[in-house]
Amino acid sequence: MIQTDVLIIGAGAVGCALARELTKYEVDVLVVDKNEDVGGVASKSNSAIIHTGYDASPGTLESQLVVAANPMYDKLAQDLDVPFQRVGAILPAFSDDQFEQLPFLKLKSLQNNVYDVEYLTPEKLLDLEPNLSPEVKGGLYIPRESIIDPFLLVVAYAENAVENGARFLLGTKVLDMVQEEGTVSRVITTGEEIQAKFVVNAAALYCDEIAKMVGKTDYKINPRKGEFYVLDRNTTVDINHIILPIPTKQTKGKLLAPTIHGNIICGPTADDGEDKLDADTTATGLQSIEEDVKRLVPNIRISDTIKQYSGLRPNCEPAGYHIETYDDLTNYVNVAGVRSTGLTSSASLAKYITEKLKSIGMNSNFNLKFNPIRKGIPVFRDASKSEQEELIKQNPLYGHIICRCETVSEGEIVDAIHRSIPARSVDAIKRRLRPGTGRCQGGFCGPRVIEILAREQNISPEEVMLNQPGSYMVSSKTRE
Repeated sequence: MIQTDVLIIGAGAVGCALARELTKYEVDVLVVDKNEDVGGVASKSNSAIIHTGYDASPGTLESQLVVAANPMYDKLAQDLDVPFQRVGAILPAFSDDQFEQLPFLKLKSLQNNVYDVEYLTPEKLLDLEPNLSPEVKGGLYIPRESIIDPFLLVVAYAENAVENGARFLLGTKVLDMVQEEGTVSRVITTGEEIQAKFVVNAAALYCDEIAKMVGKTDYKINPRKGEFYVLDRNTTVDINHIILPIPTKQTKGKLLAPTIHGNIICGPTADDGEDKLDADTTATGLQSIEEDVKRLVPNIRISDTIKQYSGLRPNCEPAGYHIETYDDLTNYVNVAGVRSTGLTSSASLAKYITEKLKSIGMNSNFNLKFNPIRKGIPVFRDASKSEQEELIKQNPLYGHIICRCETVSEGEIVDAIHRSIPARSVDAIKRRLRPGTGRCQGGFCGPRVIEILAREQNISPEEVMLNQPGSYMVSSKTRE
């Protein structure tokens, strides 16, 4: 049996941020997740935006945590060596009805303590974004809306947690939890059983299924599907800011946003379903994205798409963030209702949940050896000529380019495989380093990535997986 002070179920953004935060204290931390890599489900399929919380429901816990988290990212991204940009967002109005909503949206931002939202004239909006529809009547500017690499953020949280003493059990599913004398005494998994002083359910899309194991499901989680287009970096119509539609009662609508790596994403849809495994894109959903974003930027070239993807986020009934402790289950914390803003709020949620744990008896002595700094893998593509030469001098594998679209070297891939949170699958490499995300979508580099994964893990190419167990990339050799 594995023993730990705090067991976190779920290695998404919230679970990994919490693991890192807890290593600031003298406690043993263990994270368990059924997936083969950190990043969960919702955390790796979102719009990659760090929100200000200007449009949250005022007075809610979500508003409090998102507003608190946004200013944390300048230092957090620097400490964790994660790319982050404050590009700002605009909210243009194109009809009289939309224009009439702007004062209410600005008032809402003030109620959320986001005081830097300002009106912009049509002329100023078109100066900022010349490709906006010329029918624009005015809009709002939200300067601190930002973009980040969501994959690297979660990996960085996890790696820094490990560097400070946390442990991760990936590819390990929680099957049941045993209660004795008002506590969770044992957690049964597909691996070893775990005994923990405290248990945190941060399983996001699956948190209701974990909560059922201890009879704490006074809520329901439905998967809400969001489909996206990813446009090539060389698309002919560029944007500089996040362009947001005027929200409706049903949805925040479909946006356009630059990504940290120079692409543009368009979407998402917002379709509620029942199947937590249905991440398929649909012709109807993708068509609706094209129609809606062209109302914002008429000349956007959806034909420049290089990828369509779909993500599932947890839609909670009743709505809102629910971070609960219980008198009759004294060592259990339930985290539910953390939806599309969860990537942003992970930074503040980690602190909020930590205080919950301290309130039910967790050791609050500080770990004086905590090191907040995590150094990422050198990005060969972004290095100067002299820096590239030095990388190759130190490790000749950095001179061997595997992915030509994204200029990813063999040295980077080998480093990712041997990090403290190792990349063991094709998708894990893709999320960290971007081979397979360019125009050819892995057509050139895919076989080479498989070869490197097989070699470095001392397995056959037939054993290399795309992501989850059974997702093999090749079946057999066609010739010797």
